[in-house]
Amino acid sequence: MLKDIFKAYDIRGTYPDQVNEDAAFAIGFGTATFLAAHPERPAGEAGDIVLVSQDMRTSSPSLAKALCDGIRAAGMNVIDLGMCDTSIMYFAVNHFACAGGIQTTASHNPPNYNGFKISAALAKPVGGTTGLTEILTIAQTAGPLGSKEVTGSYSEQDIWEAYRKHILKFLTIPAKPIKVFIDGSNGMAGKLIPKVFTGVKNLEIVDVNFEITGSFVHEPNPLVAENMIPTQQGVVANKAHFGACFDGDADRCMVTDELGNIIGCDILTAFLTGHFLAQAPGATVIYDLRSSKVVEETIIAANAKPQKGRVGHVFMKQSLRETNGIFGGELSGHFYFRDNYYADSGAIAFAAIVSVLGQTDTPLSELIAPFKKYPQSGEINFRTADKDAVLAQLKEEYASRGIFEELDGVSFDLWDGEGFWFNVRASNTEPLLRLNAEAKDQGTLDALLSVLMPKLGQIAEGH
Repeated sequence: MLKDIFKAYDIRGTYPDQVNEDAAFAIGFGTATFLAAHPERPAGEAGDIVLVSQDMRTSSPSLAKALCDGIRAAGMNVIDLGMCDTSIMYFAVNHFACAGGIQTTASHNPPNYNGFKISAALAKPVGGTTGLTEILTIAQTAGPLGSKEVTGSYSEQDIWEAYRKHILKFLTIPAKPIKVFIDGSNGMAGKLIPKVFTGVKNLEIVDVNFEITGSFVHEPNPLVAENMIPTQQGVVANKAHFGACFDGDADRCMVTDELGNIIGCDILTAFLTGHFLAQAPGATVIYDLRSSKVVEETIIAANAKPQKGRVGHVFMKQSLRETNGIFGGELSGHFYFRDNYYADSGAIAFAAIVSVLGQTDTPLSELIAPFKKYPQSGEINFRTADKDAVLAQLKEEYASRGIFEELDGVSFDLWDGEGFWFNVRASNTEPLLRLNAEAKDQGTLDALLSVLMPKLGQIAEGH
């Protein structure tokens, strides 16, 4: 069923039983029809253009071709950008000032998965609340591949040089030699990094898993600790200044210091806040609600405006745009930039870290240390029969004891009184509750978890 592959933020499933060429054609038709009626569709010829790109999966070429046919069957014209990282689409939609774009990718999923990430005009994300529901409804009327006449035009363009110039605007050339170890996860970083960063003065890159074969040496998901092991080992073995591991479509970047310690993305957000606020004093910085208290404290200490956001790229981008924030970070490894059309980019996050380290002799581990102030639980998942009942019980017990929010699940901030905060969110797709907690000291965190965890159900293994 077509509806089974439509998720909260994108379209994704296994190939060819769920995501196949017929589905791609229907999704192309549905997306083009939706974008043609979009209130922010540009005027003129550019308003008739939908961009298409693809990742390195073996199923991506045929899916992208069927996608193009579906777009053209809806009467829109296609510019095919070829094999690219996902973030190039956000740049390209604005570069061409066109109706929108679709990246064929399944991000960090195994090689038998594929899917589509959709952007509207201005690279605004199309998610479940911003158009995917409408696209599904239209796609269900499209029929199989070849069932409608193709009328729109098709052309191919290479925009890597323009993209390279855009990314390098965020890079301050290192004042001293910087060595970086990068794990490309056999994904699009294997094309992105050489295309953009080759030839940058004082930047040496040592790489692993840059081969693009359509298969993966390890799962291309740097959020899973075991997938970071090659980066951790490579940094130490090569005496690099830091390490970076990209996900499959290279829009996310996880980092280690020179000792191989993984740096949480909320800690990295706090660390990079000063770099971006130097360019825009007093601006807003956004962060997802699971982030350490140190992020908010760092922003306030810099006389800037902290803005807590819902989890998910659709909401983070919307929040950054609405506040005209300079920068934002999410625990998932997505980092967002005002001057990148309010969109995320793994390459720009990488460039920012190089920029900071290239101007100092202090090791990254020492620069990061002041931000590692408070013990955190990490995200713990629980299998729960009645998610709503558990959330209601937590609300009754904790809401009156501190600051209570329902921005995403339930959040309880008892920091000033009892020395902790926690958030519990329900999964959209599984009978799971997700817990994140932090405290001023380990004893307080341990006591909180001993009370909270029995209320939430059974710990879900493998999450």
